[in-house]
Amino acid sequence: MRWGRASLCGMLAAMTLASVTQPANAEFRHGLSTFGELKYPADFKHFEYVNPSAPKGGKIALIGSGGVTSFDTFNAFILKGDAAEGLGLLYDSLMTGSGDEPGAAYGLIAESAELAADKKSVTFKMRPEAKFADGSPITADDVVFTFNILKEKGHPVSFRRRLRDVTGVTAIDPHTVRYDFQGELVRDLPLIVAGLPVLPKAWWATRNFDQSSLEKPLGSGPYEIGSFQPGRFVAYKRRADYWAKDLPVNAGTNNFDEIRYDYFRDRQVGLENLLNGTFDFREEFTAKDWSMSYGVPAVRDGRIQRKVLPDGRPSGAQGFFLNMRRPQFSNPLVRQALGQAFDFEWSNRFLFFGLYTRTESFFENSELKAVGPPSPGELALLEPYRDRLPPEVFGEPFVPAKSNGLGYNAEPLRQASKLLEQAGWTYRDNDGGCSFFCRFETAMAMRQAAPVRLRQNDKGETLKVEILIFEDTFERVILPYVTNLRNIGVDARMRRVDGAQYQKRLKSFDFDIAIQRYVMGLTPGIEIVNYWGSEAAKQEGSPNLGGIANPVVDALAEKVMAAQSREDLVTAARAIDRVMRSGHYWVPQWYKGSHAIAFWDKFSWPEKKPKYSIGAPATWWYDAEKAARLRSRTPPDEKPVAAAEAASAETKAKD
Repeated sequence: MRWGRASLCGMLAAMTLASVTQPANAEFRHGLSTFGELKYPADFKHFEYVNPSAPKGGKIALIGSGGVTSFDTFNAFILKGDAAEGLGLLYDSLMTGSGDEPGAAYGLIAESAELAADKKSVTFKMRPEAKFADGSPITADDVVFTFNILKEKGHPVSFRRRLRDVTGVTAIDPHTVRYDFQGELVRDLPLIVAGLPVLPKAWWATRNFDQSSLEKPLGSGPYEIGSFQPGRFVAYKRRADYWAKDLPVNAGTNNFDEIRYDYFRDRQVGLENLLNGTFDFREEFTAKDWSMSYGVPAVRDGRIQRKVLPDGRPSGAQGFFLNMRRPQFSNPLVRQALGQAFDFEWSNRFLFFGLYTRTESFFENSELKAVGPPSPGELALLEPYRDRLPPEVFGEPFVPAKSNGLGYNAEPLRQASKLLEQAGWTYRDNDGGCSFFCRFETAMAMRQAAPVRLRQNDKGETLKVEILIFEDTFERVILPYVTNLRNIGVDARMRRVDGAQYQKRLKSFDFDIAIQRYVMGLTPGIEIVNYWGSEAAKQEGSPNLGGIANPVVDALAEKVMAAQSREDLVTAARAIDRVMRSGHYWVPQWYKGSHAIAFWDKFSWPEKKPKYSIGAPATWWYDAEKAARLRSRTPPDEKPVAAAEAASAETKAKD
């Protein structure tokens, strides 16, 4: 789970309400669940997907991910700066989720929780033995401080928006706290507050919370920050004195003595450093590399293992997101035309080795995806907005155009050209030059074709779009797309910037088109309004990159968040999916329901993988016997794996 924020006035008010008492006949349980009963009973010993006897020790080195090629802060709670990977290892929360159960959390700092009958408050009983890393006790005052400081100074989307309907938190006694909620959309709030990190009030009293910092923060979790170099690597050391190491929710987890994240300027450099032993584990997201770049001796002889693991999570929405804050994207016909020009079938055949499937839905690969005509329940939600929705919402949901995959994308481009004409973007000259009807004999010729004419509106403005990227992995996908766009008269270009500039431009919405992937939880809630809500569209740093601001989407998002049963949730999600897809806010790309991983053969893992998580490194462990065999199998002319960490500094200096 992630984290949130609040006001100092609210904090003081909550701390001085002496008359507050616990609800009568409170029924405290060992966990919380959005729908139905909890999977694990109160006396459970460990989650099913762990090895409770896993040995502790060893190290694992991973590559920094999430589109960030550097870091400059250990303060992950605010908008400023690029936070280091893995900071969640430092912090415990009142409760923590399970990797095989959606919408549930079990006691960590809190041993139990009681949800009020009207669901307008939740009370937590905390464990007296809970401690911060310096040995000081975790108390209700720390919980109150955390909520208020996050809601006041935390990230505007990750915390302030998520905690908007949490009116306050009250310290009933040193080890009991109660959160109070307002409004009708309170279903997800108990799990949200249960998942907030608990920060040490005394430690932050002498520090500026709203500033970036590389001071090692005080936490209460299983790890603490060890060595690091800003922008290069950060290593987390397992705490031998971790107070919660024997709790059921932690059994069989946190097995490595050190977890390290290395940063590289792009994924290609990262791949090279995996293959030469600089780091240990990588999830591969590039089909070309997975198919062609692992033909090295270490892979062929088994020293580097490759596996494909099933991914039970919704695949979400990945695509080219159009920034509708830009005037050229205001007309949905233009947006639909841009979608017609992307030839996924060609890309999948010639670039991806047929490994992907075209994304169609914002809830791809899940039961939340809209299919077929609307159900009676969906129609009941959509009908009040019929006069504000295109007719196609009430029929089959929109699906992207398909080509023959050979590079002759004539029919979709013909349709795109007609859409642009209808939107008022026309050719203003009569030179009779080649248009999109030009034939290309090969896919390469298609990529290299030059534009002849560009479209303009009645003001004489040229239709221009720029696709922003930060690494070269996507260039081979974007260049054919740019060619298609230019062959229907769009002045399309690709702009590559460094990772830091890319992040800055996304936060300030300074782009035309950017590539993003949104992954919904199994029980989506507040993230929908953060991703696609009208208020989020106006908030700097928001994940609503497309600037989607549709009142119907806002209204249906509330239906999703208010659903009190799984059936109602699915119905509302499918309804909002239809509306979003009809708006053509993005150009859908692709997905695959699996994890492709590569790692040096010195680790072991439980027999059962968590259904909704990759499992590594949380449930894996260092296997000393495998590591010894690996060292003995390393040819003398190759860099020994045992020396990889020593060589890392030299590699990074060159990088």
